[in-house]
Amino acid sequence: MWHELVEKNLGILMVLTIVAISFGGLAEIVPLFFIKQTTEPVAGLKPLAALELEGRDIYIREGCNTCHSQMIRPFRAETERYGAYSVAGESVWEHPFLWGSKRTGPDLARVGQRYSDDWHRAHLHNPRDVVPESVMPAYPWLEQSSLEDAKPSAKMAALKKLGVPYTENDIAQADQSVQGKTEMDAVVAYLQQLGTVMKGKR
Repeated sequence: MWHELVEKNLGILMVLTIVAISFGGLAEIVPLFFIKQTTEPVAGLKPLAALELEGRDIYIREGCNTCHSQMIRPFRAETERYGAYSVAGESVWEHPFLWGSKRTGPDLARVGQRYSDDWHRAHLHNPRDVVPESVMPAYPWLEQSSLEDAKPSAKMAALKKLGVPYTENDIAQADQSVQGKTEMDAVVAYLQQLGTVMKGKR
């Protein structure tokens, strides 16, 4: 029988397995490119401002996304703790996505405006000052690191080519808008906007 031939021939079995997985994957993934919920931004979504964009890059540079996910799953335990579950339309302009699944620390998808700027600064300077049991490392150097040499305009121009709706005015004013700011200012600005577009939604 043909199935016996397949089962006894490792090469054929591997090829057919790859074909089956490929078709299954395509059937799951391709429709997502044509569904409105996964390709269009949610109402009220705006591209990151220059300072927030710099903060996001510092957040990635310091490895924050390796311990904090930005993806609330659609389960009661998660939505009661963190807020509305994450939807693709929130992240259509994210390059790269920072959803993730690793949670050494809490999910940050809805952390925006939950705490004051001063709280975030104290927490980043020394997490144990505000959360005694925290295992998060301290980032005191962010207060001393200036954004004087930052060029968010170049990043915005590149992101515009990828479909992020930055205007020419946004790009022209970007570099000037981060002058006199520190890396701490940038990270706090980034954290404070996370999830705010979904506030009150379920």
